[in-house]
Amino acid sequence: MTKAEYKQRKRLREREERRKRQEAWEAARGPLDLPFLLLALLLLGIGLIMLLSASFPSAQASKSSNYDPLYYFKRQAMFGALGLFAMFTVSKINYERFRGLAKLGIIVSIVLLVLVLIPGVGITRNGATRWLGIPGIQAGQFQPSEVAKLGIIVYFAESISQKREKMRTFREGFLPHILLLGVIAGLTLKEPHLSGAILIFGMGAAMMVVGGIHWGWIAAGVGTVGVGGYLMLFTDLMAKIDYNAARITVWRDPFGGDLEFRRKYAYQTIQSLITVGSGGLLGVGLGKSRQKFMFLPEEHNDFIFAVVFEELGLVGATMIMILFALLIIRGFWIAIHARDRFGSLMAVGVTTQIALQAFLNIAVVTNLIPNTGISLPFFSYGGTALAIQLVEIGIVLSVSRQMPAPKAG
Repeated sequence: MTKAEYKQRKRLREREERRKRQEAWEAARGPLDLPFLLLALLLLGIGLIMLLSASFPSAQASKSSNYDPLYYFKRQAMFGALGLFAMFTVSKINYERFRGLAKLGIIVSIVLLVLVLIPGVGITRNGATRWLGIPGIQAGQFQPSEVAKLGIIVYFAESISQKREKMRTFREGFLPHILLLGVIAGLTLKEPHLSGAILIFGMGAAMMVVGGIHWGWIAAGVGTVGVGGYLMLFTDLMAKIDYNAARITVWRDPFGGDLEFRRKYAYQTIQSLITVGSGGLLGVGLGKSRQKFMFLPEEHNDFIFAVVFEELGLVGATMIMILFALLIIRGFWIAIHARDRFGSLMAVGVTTQIALQAFLNIAVVTNLIPNTGISLPFFSYGGTALAIQLVEIGIVLSVSRQMPAPKAG
């Protein structure tokens, strides 16, 4: 058999496999998972309402928004509408087709993360270079790290589902995936974007664990993270090697130090704790936050949940956390009941990302962990992030449409 004949036969086999998968999809396709869909839509709706409430004072006072109090809300609603269209479109696609985009997606992610680090190409705000401009759109920007999250989910799902038993080996299973995670997370950390690196590494590691890596590597990873966390949080190591040292000091005692320290380093955390405490049990009322009037920085972005605490109180904030918990539980339920390994791993990746991001954001707002600059899914301002989150929800819904029907008792 010649090389050309071999390639031709390989293409024919792949085409036949794709045809069979499509036929199986058409035969097994069912309705969207309604609980997961309704929970996502409910969080999106509440998030838009809270963004409107939190953002109008700063939008009305900002020249960049043309002093329009609805500026941030209108942009977020526009991206939300686009994201919903993309979500329902993706949910109708056979998720097996995403296999062919896995390698392209990871290559594009790496290229974009490298581009953002090139001087003069990446856009810098607040000392961090995390954004690229969108050609032809004035003030249009996006974060390559958001694209990288989706790229990691699809690529890891495809690669791990193909390797199966090889995932238990070091050379073919563990090593290539951990090296890729290190590259993506390292580029993200270089921006610097600590929270993005934590998210990417965390959800990738979760997918590897579900994919069946050897328990010894899991134990080694947990031990390494534990030792590293202790060294960073409870020793003076960070003060010698890392730009985040001041954040550790603030986390330990935000009200300590002199007045200059509190103004320069601890102001964000102090104002967040004041905002959270001002809400009490039932809150001051929707739209009635006082801290959002230029006291709390990033009130419509990373610290929007502090405004939720102030306006809706502990009861309202707890209800929203319960909605996130229900969405996460349902996402993992879909992963468990997925028809195949590829769909299950994609659902695990998306759900783990939402879980980690929501937990880390709320933990930062309440000073449970040091400030890492992380947004809250469906709530924080950021059009690209919201649109990609809704696309990821669409992927999980696509997986849910092909779950095997329950057997009749």
